[in-house]
Amino acid sequence: RSSDLLLSWSAFDMAVLELNGLERALGLKPGSNKFSAQGDGGRIPVLQSNNGPSLVGLMTIADHLVRQAKKEQLLGSSAEEKALVQQWMEYRVTQLDKPASKEEVRITLKDLNLHLEDKVYLIGTNFTLADILLYYGLHPVMAELSIQEKERYENVSRWFCHIQHYPGIRQHLPSLIFIKNRSEEH
Repeated sequence: RSSDLLLSWSAFDMAVLELNGLERALGLKPGSNKFSAQGDGGRIPVLQSNNGPSLVGLMTIADHLVRQAKKEQLLGSSAEEKALVQQWMEYRVTQLDKPASKEEVRITLKDLNLHLEDKVYLIGTNFTLADILLYYGLHPVMAELSIQEKERYENVSRWFCHIQHYPGIRQHLPSLIFIKNRSEEH
């Protein structure tokens, strides 16, 4: 299965794939940035810069790529939205990028499901970098859920399905199925 392949890759490989996908989604030339890793078993991505200091960490690099692509609207339009984008990016690192038990994953999905109850995107009605990075971070989790489990988190599933179909976002990741085929409902 494709999810087994994704889960066997190192955290660094996943971060590089994610950052390369983000580059393409933002319209940047693929491979124009050089990524390496440091610390914590090579889990922390580093952007090697030719004309300045290296940038460290997924959120810092993602923020830089958005600015490089001149798509600052993805970082939020008001001071409050910008703070919320940063908050969700921090949530990604603190809640999704750490090893978690099945119970912790269930609690995270339950909390996200409640948050997304009346929202199209994480920040309400605006698509942001937070949506992109949470989508990438949740993909391995959602890939492991059964159709019934996905139905239990209907708001997360609705949001996830919407983001995976957003132009240019899914990139290297397999498309996930969220509804039963009518012939399977007997």
